[in-house]
Amino acid sequence: MQVGVEIVPYNQQWSEAFQAIKLVISKALPDLIIEIEHVGSTSIHGLGAKPILDIDIVIASDDSLPEVIKGLEKIGYLHQEEWSFEGREAFGRKDIFTPWNETDTHWMQHHLYVCNQDSIELAKHLAFRDYLRNNPEAVMEYESVKRNLTRTVSDRKSYTLGKTEFINRILENAMI
Repeated sequence: MQVGVEIVPYNQQWSEAFQAIKLVISKALPDLIIEIEHVGSTSIHGLGAKPILDIDIVIASDDSLPEVIKGLEKIGYLHQEEWSFEGREAFGRKDIFTPWNETDTHWMQHHLYVCNQDSIELAKHLAFRDYLRNNPEAVMEYESVKRNLTRTVSDRKSYTLGKTEFINRILENAMI
């Protein structure tokens, strides 16, 4: 059974791709953001992952969100309200060249989110990432969970749900 999820070995180019995307976004939103964070599996050295970056843009408050949305639209992102929820706004890409820059770069696939600095979702993303970065045995266990799921479940939703128990256990340890 294949779920259409491919887990590939860790690749240092993920970090480099994140840094390049971060630079373009930072230039587009210079006074609107606090930080841009690389989160998710591709941000964990040594962890096999789907080759898709997860990026959180951190803003001071939701008051600046309309201006952030406009800035992101100017470089090719689309606000995806249907995928958003309290504390995390989701954005899609208009094309493979998003974020648009002067060089028509073909960017690595990525998911982009905007979170206010007090967002519980942001806190969870950072706590999970930081816990794994500091616990190599948890990295190996998480990769094993993910690889096993790609062999034993039949759809993407089941794959995602299958990781929930592990993620919640890590968050319990990380957010004490």
